[in-house]
Amino acid sequence: MNGTEIHVEVAPELHPFVPAARRAGATALGTDGVSTLGHVIESLGVPLTEVGALVVDGREVPVSHIPRAGESVRVRAVTRPQRVPGAPLRFLLDVHLGTLARRLRLLGVDAAYESTDIGDPALAALSAAEQRVMLSRDRGLLRRRELWAGAYVYSTRPEEQLRDVLDRFAPELRPWTRCTACNGLLRSATKEEVADQLKGGTQRSYDVFAQCASCGRAYWKGAHHDQLEAVVERALSMRARESTRGG
Repeated sequence: MNGTEIHVEVAPELHPFVPAARRAGATALGTDGVSTLGHVIESLGVPLTEVGALVVDGREVPVSHIPRAGESVRVRAVTRPQRVPGAPLRFLLDVHLGTLARRLRLLGVDAAYESTDIGDPALAALSAAEQRVMLSRDRGLLRRRELWAGAYVYSTRPEEQLRDVLDRFAPELRPWTRCTACNGLLRSATKEEVADQLKGGTQRSYDVFAQCASCGRAYWKGAHHDQLEAVVERALSMRARESTRGG
Protein backbone atom coordinates (compact mmCIF):
# COMPACT_ATOMS: atom_id res chain seq x y z
CA MET A 1 0.00 0.00 0.00
CA ASN A 2 1.28 3.43 -0.91
CA GLY A 3 -1.12 5.33 1.32
CA THR A 4 -3.46 6.54 -1.45
CA GLU A 5 -6.68 7.62 0.22
CA ILE A 6 -9.96 8.40 -1.49
CA HIS A 7 -13.42 9.29 -0.22
CA VAL A 8 -16.29 7.05 -1.25
CA GLU A 9 -20.02 7.70 -0.94
CA VAL A 10 -22.28 4.76 -1.73
CA ALA A 11 -25.90 5.27 -2.87
CA PRO A 12 -28.53 4.31 -0.27
CA GLU A 13 -29.84 1.56 -2.57
CA LEU A 14 -26.47 -0.18 -2.23
CA HIS A 15 -26.19 0.08 1.55
CA PRO A 16 -27.20 -3.58 2.10
CA PHE A 17 -23.84 -4.58 0.61
CA VAL A 18 -21.52 -2.38 2.66
CA PRO A 19 -20.59 -2.32 6.36
CA ALA A 20 -22.74 -0.03 8.50
CA ALA A 21 -19.78 2.26 9.16
CA ARG A 22 -19.58 3.15 5.46
CA ARG A 23 -23.25 3.98 4.93
CA ALA A 24 -23.34 7.51 6.30
CA GLY A 25 -21.99 9.97 3.74
CA ALA A 26 -18.50 9.85 2.26
CA THR A 27 -15.96 7.73 4.13
CA ALA A 28 -12.20 7.53 3.73
CA LEU A 29 -10.85 4.44 2.03
CA GLY A 30 -7.23 3.44 1.51
CA THR A 31 -6.27 2.00 -1.89
CA ASP A 32 -3.06 0.55 -3.30
CA GLY A 33 -2.72 3.04 -6.15
CA VAL A 34 -2.90 0.36 -8.89
CA SER A 35 -6.29 -1.34 -8.46
CA THR A 36 -9.17 -0.17 -10.62
CA LEU A 37 -12.13 1.62 -9.14
CA GLY A 38 -14.26 -1.39 -10.04
CA HIS A 39 -12.02 -3.60 -7.94
CA VAL A 40 -12.18 -1.11 -5.07
CA ILE A 41 -16.00 -1.06 -5.18
CA GLU A 42 -16.14 -4.84 -5.20
CA SER A 43 -13.80 -4.94 -2.20
CA LEU A 44 -16.49 -3.05 -0.29
CA GLY A 45 -18.90 -5.89 -1.03
CA VAL A 46 -20.88 -4.26 -3.85
CA PRO A 47 -21.30 -6.42 -7.00
CA LEU A 48 -20.66 -4.36 -10.12
CA THR A 49 -23.94 -5.66 -11.53
CA GLU A 50 -25.62 -3.29 -9.06
CA VAL A 51 -23.51 -0.23 -9.84
CA GLY A 52 -24.67 2.49 -12.20
CA ALA A 53 -22.61 5.63 -12.74
CA LEU A 54 -19.28 6.13 -10.96
CA VAL A 55 -18.73 9.84 -10.45
CA VAL A 56 -15.25 11.06 -9.48
CA ASP A 57 -14.91 14.73 -8.56
CA GLY A 58 -18.02 15.54 -10.59
CA ARG A 59 -17.18 13.57 -13.75
CA GLU A 60 -18.33 10.10 -14.71
CA VAL A 61 -15.57 7.50 -15.07
CA PRO A 62 -15.44 3.82 -16.13
CA VAL A 63 -14.82 0.97 -13.71
CA SER A 64 -11.29 0.76 -15.13
CA HIS A 65 -10.42 4.16 -13.63
CA ILE A 66 -7.40 4.06 -11.27
CA PRO A 67 -8.23 6.21 -8.21
CA ARG A 68 -5.78 8.95 -7.28
CA ALA A 69 -5.14 10.35 -3.82
CA GLY A 70 -7.82 12.71 -2.58
CA GLU A 71 -10.47 11.86 -5.16
CA SER A 72 -14.11 11.87 -4.12
CA VAL A 73 -16.14 8.99 -5.54
CA ARG A 74 -19.91 8.67 -5.67
CA VAL A 75 -21.19 5.18 -6.38
CA ARG A 76 -24.68 5.26 -7.84
CA ALA A 77 -27.12 2.41 -8.25
CA VAL A 78 -28.25 1.19 -11.65
CA THR A 79 -30.86 3.35 -13.35
CA ARG A 80 -34.31 1.81 -13.56
CA PRO A 81 -35.67 0.53 -15.82
CA GLN A 82 -32.32 -0.99 -16.70
CA ARG A 83 -31.78 -1.57 -20.40
CA VAL A 84 -29.76 -4.61 -21.47
CA PRO A 85 -28.40 -4.05 -24.98
CA GLY A 86 -27.58 -6.56 -27.65
CA ALA A 87 -30.18 -9.31 -27.24
CA PRO A 88 -33.84 -9.93 -26.44
CA LEU A 89 -34.31 -9.70 -22.68
CA ARG A 90 -33.92 -13.19 -21.23
CA PHE A 91 -33.09 -14.41 -17.75
CA LEU A 92 -31.21 -17.27 -16.11
CA LEU A 93 -31.97 -18.09 -12.48
CA ASP A 94 -29.91 -20.19 -10.09
CA VAL A 95 -31.11 -23.18 -8.11
CA HIS A 96 -32.44 -21.08 -5.21
CA LEU A 97 -34.94 -19.05 -7.27
CA GLY A 98 -37.34 -21.68 -8.57
CA THR A 99 -40.52 -19.90 -7.45
CA LEU A 100 -39.40 -16.64 -9.05
CA ALA A 101 -38.61 -18.52 -12.28
CA ARG A 102 -42.09 -20.06 -12.39
CA ARG A 103 -43.76 -16.70 -11.78
CA LEU A 104 -41.75 -15.01 -14.52
CA ARG A 105 -42.73 -17.81 -16.90
CA LEU A 106 -46.36 -17.42 -15.84
CA LEU A 107 -46.09 -13.83 -17.08
CA GLY A 108 -44.58 -14.95 -20.37
CA VAL A 109 -41.03 -13.85 -19.54
CA ASP A 110 -38.20 -16.03 -20.92
CA ALA A 111 -36.68 -17.40 -17.71
CA ALA A 112 -34.31 -20.37 -17.83
CA TYR A 113 -33.78 -22.09 -14.49
CA GLU A 114 -31.32 -24.66 -13.24
CA SER A 115 -33.10 -26.96 -10.77
CA THR A 116 -29.80 -28.53 -9.70
CA ASP A 117 -26.63 -26.82 -8.52
CA ILE A 118 -24.40 -26.96 -11.60
CA GLY A 119 -21.84 -24.59 -10.06
CA ASP A 120 -20.95 -20.95 -10.60
CA PRO A 121 -18.58 -21.46 -13.57
CA ALA A 122 -21.23 -23.39 -15.52
CA LEU A 123 -23.94 -20.83 -14.75
CA ALA A 124 -21.73 -17.94 -15.81
CA ALA A 125 -20.79 -19.75 -19.02
CA LEU A 126 -24.46 -20.42 -19.78
CA SER A 127 -25.31 -16.76 -19.17
CA ALA A 128 -22.65 -15.77 -21.68
CA ALA A 129 -23.50 -18.44 -24.26
CA GLU A 130 -27.22 -17.65 -24.30
CA GLN A 131 -26.92 -13.93 -23.50
CA ARG A 132 -29.14 -14.18 -20.44
CA VAL A 133 -29.23 -11.88 -17.41
CA MET A 134 -28.13 -13.94 -14.41
CA LEU A 135 -30.47 -13.49 -11.44
CA SER A 136 -29.01 -14.61 -8.13
CA ARG A 137 -28.51 -13.82 -4.45
CA ASP A 138 -24.96 -15.18 -4.70
CA ARG A 139 -22.57 -12.21 -4.78
CA GLY A 140 -19.66 -14.44 -5.73
CA LEU A 141 -21.49 -15.66 -8.82
CA LEU A 142 -22.35 -12.10 -9.84
CA ARG A 143 -18.66 -11.15 -9.63
CA ARG A 144 -17.63 -13.69 -12.28
CA ARG A 145 -16.17 -11.85 -15.26
CA GLU A 146 -17.58 -14.24 -17.86
CA LEU A 147 -21.18 -13.35 -17.01
CA TRP A 148 -23.00 -11.69 -19.89
CA ALA A 149 -25.09 -9.62 -17.47
CA GLY A 150 -26.39 -10.07 -13.96
CA ALA A 151 -28.58 -8.71 -11.20
CA TYR A 152 -28.76 -9.30 -7.48
CA VAL A 153 -32.13 -10.46 -6.13
CA TYR A 154 -32.53 -8.46 -2.94
CA SER A 155 -35.45 -10.15 -1.20
CA THR A 156 -36.01 -13.72 -0.03
CA ARG A 157 -39.78 -13.41 -0.60
CA PRO A 158 -40.98 -14.49 -4.08
CA GLU A 159 -43.61 -11.75 -4.33
CA GLU A 160 -41.04 -9.04 -3.58
CA GLN A 161 -38.49 -10.71 -5.85
CA LEU A 162 -40.93 -10.63 -8.77
CA ARG A 163 -41.88 -7.02 -8.13
CA ASP A 164 -38.20 -6.01 -8.01
CA VAL A 165 -37.28 -7.78 -11.26
CA LEU A 166 -40.28 -6.31 -13.07
CA ASP A 167 -39.44 -2.82 -11.78
CA ARG A 168 -35.76 -3.11 -12.65
CA PHE A 169 -35.98 -4.55 -16.16
CA ALA A 170 -39.57 -3.82 -17.30
CA PRO A 171 -39.78 -6.99 -19.42
CA GLU A 172 -42.60 -7.46 -21.89
CA LEU A 173 -45.43 -9.39 -20.22
CA ARG A 174 -47.35 -12.03 -22.15
CA PRO A 175 -49.19 -14.02 -19.48
CA TRP A 176 -50.19 -17.64 -20.05
CA THR A 177 -47.85 -18.14 -23.02
CA ARG A 178 -45.02 -20.15 -21.39
CA CYS A 179 -44.72 -23.47 -19.65
CA THR A 180 -44.01 -22.88 -15.96
CA ALA A 181 -42.23 -26.24 -15.81
CA CYS A 182 -39.72 -25.93 -18.67
CA ASN A 183 -40.03 -22.38 -20.11
CA GLY A 184 -41.29 -23.67 -23.48
CA LEU A 185 -44.02 -21.89 -25.44
CA LEU A 186 -47.65 -22.93 -25.08
CA ARG A 187 -50.09 -23.69 -27.90
CA SER A 188 -53.80 -24.41 -27.91
CA ALA A 189 -54.64 -28.09 -27.64
CA THR A 190 -57.73 -30.24 -27.92
CA LYS A 191 -58.93 -32.50 -25.13
CA GLU A 192 -58.03 -35.48 -27.25
CA GLU A 193 -54.41 -34.31 -27.63
CA VAL A 194 -53.87 -34.18 -23.87
CA ALA A 195 -56.25 -36.96 -22.83
CA ASP A 196 -53.44 -39.12 -21.44
CA GLN A 197 -52.69 -36.42 -18.82
CA LEU A 198 -56.29 -35.94 -17.64
CA LYS A 199 -58.08 -37.67 -14.81
CA GLY A 200 -61.77 -38.44 -15.04
CA GLY A 201 -62.98 -35.34 -13.22
CA THR A 202 -60.81 -33.04 -15.34
CA GLN A 203 -62.04 -34.65 -18.56
CA ARG A 204 -65.62 -34.05 -17.52
CA SER A 205 -65.17 -30.51 -16.19
CA TYR A 206 -62.85 -28.76 -18.66
CA ASP A 207 -62.82 -28.22 -22.41
CA VAL A 208 -60.12 -25.56 -22.99
CA PHE A 209 -56.52 -26.70 -22.89
CA ALA A 210 -53.01 -25.61 -23.79
CA GLN A 211 -49.92 -27.75 -24.25
CA CYS A 212 -46.21 -26.99 -24.06
CA ALA A 213 -44.56 -27.32 -27.46
CA SER A 214 -41.33 -28.40 -25.76
CA CYS A 215 -42.18 -30.85 -22.97
CA GLY A 216 -45.80 -31.68 -23.82
CA ARG A 217 -47.24 -30.72 -20.44
CA ALA A 218 -50.95 -29.91 -20.52
CA TYR A 219 -52.56 -26.84 -18.93
CA TRP A 220 -56.12 -25.91 -18.03
CA LYS A 221 -57.91 -23.61 -15.59
CA GLY A 222 -57.78 -25.91 -12.60
CA ALA A 223 -58.15 -25.52 -8.85
CA HIS A 224 -55.16 -23.18 -8.48
CA HIS A 225 -56.05 -20.90 -11.38
CA ASP A 226 -57.43 -18.11 -9.16
CA GLN A 227 -54.13 -17.90 -7.25
CA LEU A 228 -52.16 -17.69 -10.49
CA GLU A 229 -54.59 -15.16 -11.90
CA ALA A 230 -53.98 -12.97 -8.85
CA VAL A 231 -50.20 -13.03 -9.53
CA VAL A 232 -50.83 -12.02 -13.15
CA GLU A 233 -53.26 -9.25 -12.23
CA ARG A 234 -50.87 -7.72 -9.70
CA ALA A 235 -48.08 -7.70 -12.27
CA LEU A 236 -50.26 -6.13 -14.96
CA SER A 237 -51.54 -3.52 -12.52
CA MET A 238 -47.98 -2.65 -11.56
CA ARG A 239 -47.09 -2.24 -15.23
CA ALA A 240 -50.14 -0.04 -15.81
CA ARG A 241 -49.15 2.24 -12.92
CA GLU A 242 -45.62 2.53 -14.27
CA SER A 243 -46.95 3.44 -17.72
CA THR A 244 -49.15 6.13 -16.21
CA ARG A 245 -46.21 7.65 -14.32
CA GLY A 246 -44.01 7.47 -17.40
CA GLY A 247 -46.61 9.17 -19.56
